Amino acid sequence: MKLKKNFVTQDVGDSQVMVSTGRTDFNGMVKSNKTAAFIINCLKTDTTKDEIVNKMLEKYDASEEVISRDVDKVLESLRKIGAIEE
Repeated sequence: MKLKKNFVTQDVGDSQVMVSTGRTDFNGMVKSNKTAAFIINCLKTDTTKDEIVNKMLEKYDASEEVISRDVDKVLESLRKIGAIEE
């Protein structure tokens, strides 16, 4: 899976914003915290959920269960707005 090319991100302070370039059904802006931004950045190249979880386990001091649940939530939100190529 991968972030669709129609979505662009920009880091702003301690958060990240993502917008559609206009060639999608989504009209709006997504403001992400550091964790969600990390996941979105992983999606800028073709990856899997397991690869994202493993990268997060290296970076964050949290259990695999908690990280996996967080990744699922972010991926589901991105799917709802059509931001992910499967």
